[in-house]
Amino acid sequence: MDRDVSILVVDDEEIVRESLKEWLLDDGYRVDTAQDGFQALDMMREKHYDIAIVDLKMPKMDGLELMEKMKEVTPETKVIMITAYATVHTAVQAIKMGAYDYLVKPCNPEEISLIIQRLIESQTLVKEVTYLRKRLEEQYRFHDLVSKSHKMQKIFEFAKTIAGSSSNVLILGESGTGKELLARAIHNEGPRANYPFVAVSCVALPETLLESELFGHEKGAFTDAISQKKGKFEIADKGTIFLDEIGDISPKLQLSLLRVIQEKEIVRVGGERPIKLDVRIIAATNRDLKKLVYEGKFREDLYYRLNVITIEIPPLRERKEDIPVLVSHFIEKFNVELKKNVQKVSEDAMKMLVKYNWPGNVRELENVIERAMVVCKDNIIRKEDIGLLEKDDEFLNLPDKTLRSLEREHILRILKENDWNIQRSAEILGIDRATLYNKIKKYNLKQSA
Repeated sequence: MDRDVSILVVDDEEIVRESLKEWLLDDGYRVDTAQDGFQALDMMREKHYDIAIVDLKMPKMDGLELMEKMKEVTPETKVIMITAYATVHTAVQAIKMGAYDYLVKPCNPEEISLIIQRLIESQTLVKEVTYLRKRLEEQYRFHDLVSKSHKMQKIFEFAKTIAGSSSNVLILGESGTGKELLARAIHNEGPRANYPFVAVSCVALPETLLESELFGHEKGAFTDAISQKKGKFEIADKGTIFLDEIGDISPKLQLSLLRVIQEKEIVRVGGERPIKLDVRIIAATNRDLKKLVYEGKFREDLYYRLNVITIEIPPLRERKEDIPVLVSHFIEKFNVELKKNVQKVSEDAMKMLVKYNWPGNVRELENVIERAMVVCKDNIIRKEDIGLLEKDDEFLNLPDKTLRSLEREHILRILKENDWNIQRSAEILGIDRATLYNKIKKYNLKQSA
């Protein structure tokens, strides 16, 4: 059985190296060997190893020195020391320095199997508990937001500054840039953190249902209103409501929302009694609200009520230094979800990822990495695993290089590749179905095109 775990055995005695290698191969692991510390370090610079089994007493460089140097090259690799009876005390010292466990020569195959199995299970459990706790609590603070970009670091610092206020915030940015994650971080770093954070997509529902969703309804307010229902604003009382794609709401809802902001109260659909609320609004859009105001499609008074504090998130193509760290983050996430042990992306694959334009931004990158982890055959994602990008050179050779044209052609290509399956195409593009429908309409895309 392939356990998707790679192990490096380091020992100056050939018989020990080969015996350990055979035992571990029989257990289903991938195994390499090195005869000394210098060779081991060279190998670890070229390839990732989950576990290193290291002899304590070796010429040139002993096991303790090697372990210290390994921490600089690949700190996530776990070390198991091999020792003779006379040096058990030193092996215990090695554990204090960071080794996971030790084996006493002559090595017992069953003991080796047990130690490695225990190590793998403990590491998997730690990852799962951390990830599941995060999913359960849905807590995102600024240290959870992944970025090396100077632009993004400035945004995080500004967001920390305004987190303590109750002023409304407008987050601008293309689909998939992480607007909701930033909104959650602002909420969780502020005084409302112990109260609800409620997210609403303003394009996911038709106008009549969205009004009920936001403000609630009384029993009998309409045909399907068989009981009273609280709206998202009531649920978010004393907390934060996140209104995603606010630029897409109807004029009627714009007026209703303006009244909520001005009066700090809502009236349920079919109701008469005003309900006082204390809710911070964080709105987000990928549209140009100023242009919509100028065109008369968005109320100017509502725009200024929402736009007390503005944060604009740059698209991923303008902060490509974030791609490697985001890739590492998504690999860690999907290792837990998919029960995989992928460690890194090959150099060629990373160059491809960095070169790509990412019209779907971070959400598209996340979907590409998930797909690659599903199809990759070992613990490294390679160029051929990233099927979405295989036609990039042809794609980037289009005569019209405007962003609008590139986005149109990319969406059309994904739709064709998926036989116009809207759900699947939206997932690959890293956007929701409603956004994809809007873009199909915007670019006048047709199935015969």
